[in-house]
Amino acid sequence: MQQIDYYLTVISPWTYLAGARPAEIAARHGASLRYKPVDPTALFARTGGLPLAQRHESRQAYRLQELRRQSRKTGLPLTMRPAFFPANPAPAAYAIIAAQEKGGGDLDALVRALCAACWTEERNVADDEVIAECLVRAGFPASLTMSGMLIGAETYARNLEEAVAAGVFGFPFFVVEGEGFWGQDRLDDLDLFLAGQL
Repeated sequence: MQQIDYYLTVISPWTYLAGARPAEIAARHGASLRYKPVDPTALFARTGGLPLAQRHESRQAYRLQELRRQSRKTGLPLTMRPAFFPANPAPAAYAIIAAQEKGGGDLDALVRALCAACWTEERNVADDEVIAECLVRAGFPASLTMSGMLIGAETYARNLEEAVAAGVFGFPFFVVEGEGFWGQDRLDDLDLFLAGQL
């Protein structure tokens, strides 16, 4: 069985715009999808990227145009400047990691719920109450907000090192058999690759 390493952060609008497609593609090809939340600030610092506020104004303006287009294209509503952005992504990342370790719920639903909390509901994804609600909706115990902190913190740091080693520099980023696919707009290419057509 092929494994897709899915590097993400819930405070990336591009991760939000990937929606259910990564899980659907993995299911279609009988591949496993391994969610690997990564600290975006640390990743950018290690790979030459800049936080949004430090990017040139032309890059920021183009980002808004592209977000608007991709939101329409995917049919996913998007708040361009949500109230709680950027929020600390670590607590939500820890919850994803702990939920993946525990199993029993719908991990894809959890990731999408946390992304939507930021990008459509304008809620703070660093807030334990918000995270707990997303966990419960996805079939996981709310207690993972606390019990999963240790494994979450350890794995979060390890995910960063693995991301850098795998050539990851942005979100979402998918790696299969050493082949990288950056961005929600490369999901069709990921699909074709898994089908042996690329």
